[in-house]
Amino acid sequence: MQDDDIATIMRALGHPVRLSILRILARQQRGECCCADVTEELPLAQSTVSQHIKVLLDAGLIERKPRGTRNCYIVQHDRLAALGSAYSGMLAGLGPVAPKLEAETA
Repeated sequence: MQDDDIATIMRALGHPVRLSILRILARQQRGECCCADVTEELPLAQSTVSQHIKVLLDAGLIERKPRGTRNCYIVQHDRLAALGSAYSGMLAGLGPVAPKLEAETA
């Protein structure tokens, strides 16, 4: 996963409502739900929920599946797993560097 992908996903996950939406979608028994289902669980207008869903879609964290006149959404678990791997690798690369001993520098 490239740094641009990581940054895009982290921006999408940077809002508590979007994290809530992902949790709502992830716990669905049938694996998907529509915007109205999500809106029922949040104290937000449908238009606001739709806007947050679009951000998650654009980041590739969820997928849209047309079901008749509605769109249902499914969490992209493989994308989240890839983020987890990339994120842990990125954090490991940001750790402190061991100081060089004088004998090593000479």
